[in-house]
Amino acid sequence: MEKTLNRIHPVSDPEATYFLQVSWEKDLGTGFGLLLSDCRCAWTGTVFEADISREAADIEMDREKYVEELRKALIAGEESAGRYNFVISRDEQNKACHFSYERNLKDGSFRLGSLKLQEVPSPAEVVKELLVYCLDRLGKLQAKTEHLQRENEKLLSNCSDAEKRLEKCVEAKEELEADLYSKFVLVLNEKKAKIRSLQKLLSEAKESAVDAKCARDSVATAQMVIKRESNYDASTDEESENPARASLPSALERRDSSLLGSPDIVDPAPRRKRRQRTAKPAGTGAKVAAYEAEQENFSLRCSPVPHSKLKKNMLS
Repeated sequence: MEKTLNRIHPVSDPEATYFLQVSWEKDLGTGFGLLLSDCRCAWTGTVFEADISREAADIEMDREKYVEELRKALIAGEESAGRYNFVISRDEQNKACHFSYERNLKDGSFRLGSLKLQEVPSPAEVVKELLVYCLDRLGKLQAKTEHLQRENEKLLSNCSDAEKRLEKCVEAKEELEADLYSKFVLVLNEKKAKIRSLQKLLSEAKESAVDAKCARDSVATAQMVIKRESNYDASTDEESENPARASLPSALERRDSSLLGSPDIVDPAPRRKRRQRTAKPAGTGAKVAAYEAEQENFSLRCSPVPHSKLKKNMLS
């Protein structure tokens, strides 16, 4: 069985001091016993499980929450001081005592439960029991305190050792950092030098690429200029040939027009026939042959020249 002992002050007489002992088996919700004493008189009573369920239903509160409120009011003690009130009323002969416990609210309070306690025939035995409980509890607390003190001393010793080891680790860390920093500086300087050399090579490569591009552009420009000049020369040659070709027909036309404008040539054939009919004097045959040959040469000279032969002669 578990027990707790708390000191309470009733609302009706705040100066008075009462001692309240609560005992239970497994859980406060299964029922508990109360023992109230002012060191002169003592009262006792029991709250059953059915009473707890009835009180929770009366105030319309969940049973588990109601049991938690009972634990805070009757067991927590000084932890819940000021949040719960206790009302104690005794009859004239101190034969009975009405004990109730309430929960404080901002605008009032509501009663958690109440119980009628009966007087104990021998209050001295109750006081003795309370003192024994207090001594036992005090002994347990002292033993626990000593155990905790030993644990605390052990932890302090471990903490001191840990601090010493930590100081050594800090020193080793600083030495290692200094060593690593010195090595890192060397590596960093080498990397910087390599980066600078690579940047220099990159700038030179960029400059050479720009120069090559400029050279290609200049070559392309020169080729374009040469091509334009060649195209211009070809066009001028064609233009020079076209006027020459165009002048040929005009010359031929002028020659044809000059031939057409010349006086007509009489065909000598009829005359020759008439002369053949008449008597021919001596020496006239040779004259006639020479005249005919001259006429044929003249006709050949005056006949138009074919265009293909004329072009061939001009090209030659």
